[in-house]
Amino acid sequence: MPVRFSIVIPTYNEAGGIERLVSTLDAVFRENGLDGEMIVVDDNSPDGTGKLVDELSTRYSVRCLHRPGKMGLSSGVIDGWKFARPDSEALGAIDADFSHDPRIIPEMVRALESGRYGLAIGSRYVRGGGIENWPLKRRITSLAAIALAKPLTTVNDITSGYFLIQRQALEGVELDPIGFKIGLEVIAKAHYGKAVEIPYVFHDRAVGESKLNSGEVINYLRQLSRIYRSKLPGANAVTPAAAGEKGA
Repeated sequence: MPVRFSIVIPTYNEAGGIERLVSTLDAVFRENGLDGEMIVVDDNSPDGTGKLVDELSTRYSVRCLHRPGKMGLSSGVIDGWKFARPDSEALGAIDADFSHDPRIIPEMVRALESGRYGLAIGSRYVRGGGIENWPLKRRITSLAAIALAKPLTTVNDITSGYFLIQRQALEGVELDPIGFKIGLEVIAKAHYGKAVEIPYVFHDRAVGESKLNSGEVINYLRQLSRIYRSKLPGANAVTPAAAGEKGA
């Protein structure tokens, strides 16, 4: 059966590229017969991103949730899921800067439709995946972040922020909105059964500025520390389901 889904795009000052992303996603949905909606969660961008998305909503299957200020990527995704249409059976996230390849969404949807997987992850670190245009320092930072989280799961790209998950897998799960690694929270805590990683090539943003800075690195370490503490004996933690598949 076709899976209805809502995919959230958190934004702050993304007016330069958001129309291209929305139109591309819309074309992917239509060309592949997908029942998907886009939700842009805009943190009161000074460049008018939210207003532009409101205009785009007259032509595309996109809605904008306007927030009063810069409140963070993870909390934006969580708020976007709450704003999603109630009949969406799957929820997801994708970056606004076109670093995530929209062309793999049909494969992600098919993975959920198969009934074998509760979580489909866009992965840079499986065969067929990769990264372009990243400086060495950024690559090392990414690999170090993954290594620190590796004991939590067998998923290769645990820091991926590009995924779709069955909505029911999030029921009763308390997600921490700190920082910008919402994918880490989902992979470590949600009740999805099996995960599959769909390879794609990550392209660094061409428009706008990266959200990665020293503050976000600190938030990641805090986030990771909280997850590890929740796994200690006696802690009130949600037991994560195993994420089994390492490739697609």
